[in-house]
Amino acid sequence: MSRKIIVFLYVFTISVSFAFAQKSREKPNPEIVQMLRQVSAKNIETTIQKLVSFGTRNTLSEQNNPARGIGAARDYLFAEFQKISADCGNCLTVEKQSFLQPKAGRIPEPTTLTNVVATLKGTTNPERVYVVSGHYDSMCASPTDAKCDAPGANDDASGTAAVVEMARVMSKRKFDATIVFMTVPGEEQGLLGAAYFAEQAKINKTNIEAMFTNDIIGGVTTFKKSPERNSVRVFSEGVPSDETEAQAGTRRSVGGENDSPSRQLARFIKETAEQYSPKFRVMMIYRRDRYGRGGDHIPFVERGFSAVRFTEPNEDYDHQHQNVGTRENKFYGDTIEFVDFEYIANVTKINAASLASLALAPARPKNVVIVNRLGNDTELKWDALTESDLDGYEIVWRDTTSAIWTNSAAAGNVTNFVLKGMSKDNYFFGVRAVDKNGHRSPVSFPRPVR
Repeated sequence: MSRKIIVFLYVFTISVSFAFAQKSREKPNPEIVQMLRQVSAKNIETTIQKLVSFGTRNTLSEQNNPARGIGAARDYLFAEFQKISADCGNCLTVEKQSFLQPKAGRIPEPTTLTNVVATLKGTTNPERVYVVSGHYDSMCASPTDAKCDAPGANDDASGTAAVVEMARVMSKRKFDATIVFMTVPGEEQGLLGAAYFAEQAKINKTNIEAMFTNDIIGGVTTFKKSPERNSVRVFSEGVPSDETEAQAGTRRSVGGENDSPSRQLARFIKETAEQYSPKFRVMMIYRRDRYGRGGDHIPFVERGFSAVRFTEPNEDYDHQHQNVGTRENKFYGDTIEFVDFEYIANVTKINAASLASLALAPARPKNVVIVNRLGNDTELKWDALTESDLDGYEIVWRDTTSAIWTNSAAAGNVTNFVLKGMSKDNYFFGVRAVDKNGHRSPVSFPRPVR
């Protein structure tokens, strides 16, 4: 048989495998579908109303006043997580993670900050952790003005409310891996709450596989007629923030500037959204964050964790970081009337579907390599996963100019795979794990070895 016929048959086999893989992705998990139906825009509205009612949630504001300031918001969120835990038979571990933040640029004197954290422990792989966050602090025009009204309805009561609602609907279910629902202060002063959590995770060698932050997801009503209305931006870095000079040299040689773990996570979220919320689009943004700005995912990527940011497609700067009031016949301020609760519910559903899919799927394959030798075949190798419900692995690939993975082939429960007649010069490749229920992990991008 000629080599051309062999290559043709092999490509045909891969095409059949690809079609099967795509078909299986089109069958959503009915448990996740049912969970998403329970996401309530009304609950989200109630949470935002309560947070706004505290007047200001500036990180430097009062900590012991039950009606106003950051302390009131902190205690409210702690109580809400406790209620959710009581409803699920104390399934959540709810804690206040407090620390003393030293004096810094936006912290004029040492200040106690408190992350409010609720943890849903995984059933079979609890050491594998997924984190979702929103920041509960707010600011007016000045990040150090602790007295002004700073309702922060969109920035970021919206993201905080989404996290609380995810805890409510997800806590009633079991997941293989652990999910952490986290609300943090100090974002407006320099990502301080998130940085403390990420640093503690690094010190304790916590296996955080992915982190989402939801920041400004209120879908401001001023853009209700925008053609991008039914979409959310997901920001992800292409080159890892913790890349070493040696890794950078390899990347410059073989490519991969759009294939960091965070970018693979963004692709996973996009695929999941297409499966569970096809009418609400994920816009993958090829930036770590908005132009020249930052968010609570950054301390995580800087410490080697994969992390992304969810943000509405059009921000209204008249209603963000503004003193509340009317000036020159125009109203300014981040007040609740400019927030769309149904929009936040849609973003919450994409978060929840993605988190559930991650926590039910196997871990990402580890130590994935591509054999660096001359030839028109491509060989991939990886370490075996030990999860009991593992079914096998899939090879994925795409053209070098494609933003998403476009092709896949079932490899079986093996630790190496050769793609005959497919040159590593012409495609990017990756490997993902699949369990017996069809849940797929994010893709792992290979590094070259000889």
